[in-house]
Amino acid sequence: MIELIRAIVFLLFSIFFRVKVIGRENVPSEGPALICANHVSELDMFLIGYRIKRLVHWMAKEELFRNPVLRFIIRKLGAFPVRRGTGDIGAIKTAVKLLNEGHLVGIFPEGHRRRKKGVMKVHAGTGMIALKTGVPVIPVSIDGTCRIFSRIRVIFGEPFIPGTDDGSFTSDDYRRVSEQIMQKVYSQMED
Repeated sequence: MIELIRAIVFLLFSIFFRVKVIGRENVPSEGPALICANHVSELDMFLIGYRIKRLVHWMAKEELFRNPVLRFIIRKLGAFPVRRGTGDIGAIKTAVKLLNEGHLVGIFPEGHRRRKKGVMKVHAGTGMIALKTGVPVIPVSIDGTCRIFSRIRVIFGEPFIPGTDDGSFTSDDYRRVSEQIMQKVYSQMED
């Protein structure tokens, strides 16, 4: 099922968009990593995932899981729900569990789609996950708009590890790390 969906997405993106993928080699072939990206359209998880070999388990807003057809598809693609605006500890635990099992987990730290470049308010949960797990963080930039026949660049930055949690971090530290991650995401678009 996953391969069929990937093939369909690849075909559709090849026909309707001009996507240039840069730095795909920065995604490890095995082991855990946290993929953190800006969020410009409903297609972002597909744009990021369709040209890499591994499945990315995306943290996705719970509203997407209300439609039974969409829920079936995105669950098959590894997505799991998050209740936005609530500090959803269950979603954070799911992300940590998946990373501890060696998977790729994808998060949009700003939580909402944003058309302009530049960091907006980020959620501390991304920094918490990064610090608690100590896994490599891969900043991913989506540069462009998802209009038909438009040019889009998907840039996978070099992985980095922001640190490990020794139990002394505060919510301000988590938010600061989330902001640093997003600053890396947006700085890649300037190159």
